[in-house]
Amino acid sequence: MASFQEKGSSTGSQEKVLARVDAAYVLDERRRAALAEVDNANWFHAKPFLYRKLNGFFNSYNIFAINITSMMLGYVYGPDYAGLNKQQDLGVKVATPVGTLVGWQICSADGIELLIIIVVTFAQALSGNAAAIHIVGVLIVWCFIPQRMGIGIGGDYPLSAVISSEFTSTKICGCMMTAVFALQGWGNFTAALVAFIITATYKSAILSALSVAELEAVDFMWHLLIGLGCVPGVIALYFCLTIPETPRFTMDIEHNIDHASADIKNVLTNQRNRLDEDAPVQCIEAPKASWNNFTTYFGQWKNFKIIFGTSYSWFALDIAFYGLGLNSAIILQAIGFGKPSTTGVRGVYDNLNNICISNLILLAAGLIPGYWVSFLFIDSWGHKPIQLMGFIMLTILFVILGFGYDRLISPAAATKAFVFLYCLANFFQNFGPNVTTFIIPREIFPICYRSTAHGISAASGKLGAIVAQVGFSQLKDIGGPNKFVTHM
Repeated sequence: MASFQEKGSSTGSQEKVLARVDAAYVLDERRRAALAEVDNANWFHAKPFLYRKLNGFFNSYNIFAINITSMMLGYVYGPDYAGLNKQQDLGVKVATPVGTLVGWQICSADGIELLIIIVVTFAQALSGNAAAIHIVGVLIVWCFIPQRMGIGIGGDYPLSAVISSEFTSTKICGCMMTAVFALQGWGNFTAALVAFIITATYKSAILSALSVAELEAVDFMWHLLIGLGCVPGVIALYFCLTIPETPRFTMDIEHNIDHASADIKNVLTNQRNRLDEDAPVQCIEAPKASWNNFTTYFGQWKNFKIIFGTSYSWFALDIAFYGLGLNSAIILQAIGFGKPSTTGVRGVYDNLNNICISNLILLAAGLIPGYWVSFLFIDSWGHKPIQLMGFIMLTILFVILGFGYDRLISPAAATKAFVFLYCLANFFQNFGPNVTTFIIPREIFPICYRSTAHGISAASGKLGAIVAQVGFSQLKDIGGPNKFVTHM
């Protein structure tokens, strides 16, 4: 009898094991079928795609509007109304990457970070100067909290990459993520275009001022330039509130196949079917990720060297990208590209107008084409070859621009050679590491660690942006105060 019971017990255990294996197989087949629907659908991709494009556009507009805004602030609040001093300019520009460095680990809920940016953008547009609190100090605080690249945008970087990729077919993932990221260029371009339109609109008000000290019109201009950045953010918020959680996250992290399948069906059929809350839930039995698992996984050298590589690549790239992008107005003045020959209030208008036009030329000639060439080749050439090529070309171009600076801006060269190489550098930043450093972390890390690892990589990039701003602020005075800026 005993032996019979033992045999029966053993048989029952085997049946239970086989039943669990069969159930796991069925669930895996359901998972594959649901993800196949995502890969074959069009509109299911389009809605998240539009949301991320609008969000990327909004973030980029806010980040790079500071380039021209800082010049406008200098004419209204700077010492002798000639521009912000070194400390003020550095404070406004470095606050955003510092906020981002903090933001990657604070904001983890998509929609919350977007709402933060909208609210604070609007608040910054309403900021004013006072006897006790200088406007520059107020703007630094708002920049840090989230406006142009602070805590809100810091949380958006990993979320943007992950949402874009997990709603996209694996066959075209690189192209789609590049298309989303390319809106950074158009946001930058739109910031310069809006500044140009605002400057033209206030032309008569600027020229009617009796002196530079009475340029009240410029005060209106920078408020408008910042405030208009809320518009794309509000539109993006609508899409954010109407798209479901990504199906890959729901299946592989929350282990809920029923919920993910329902989300896919709702979006594909444009219906609002609700799950029966009382019905049993079919879930994949798998442990959820934790910080202990994260540190254990990346504590292994084979995994740590990957996150170190993505982080350092982003760090190195952003030293150049933000060093140039947030200071292009200063660089253009230094080389005399579009420098006005007029003085007084007329000189203020001409300088702002020329800086806007010059930025539009640089962006249209180098930055934006680089994004779209990456779009064409990202999935055929491969991410690693494009990143390696971009870093090599940037090294060559920066060596030429640095060591050949005096010759490139000589009267004989008429700055054309410098501008051409500067545009070429912008081109290879985007047809190179600026795009690939955004895409590679999404594809190289496991789903359970993807957003966090991408956030660490992005934060390393903003550390590079901080190094760039501090370094630029100090190095431009080598040889005497503002010698670099007044070189011409």
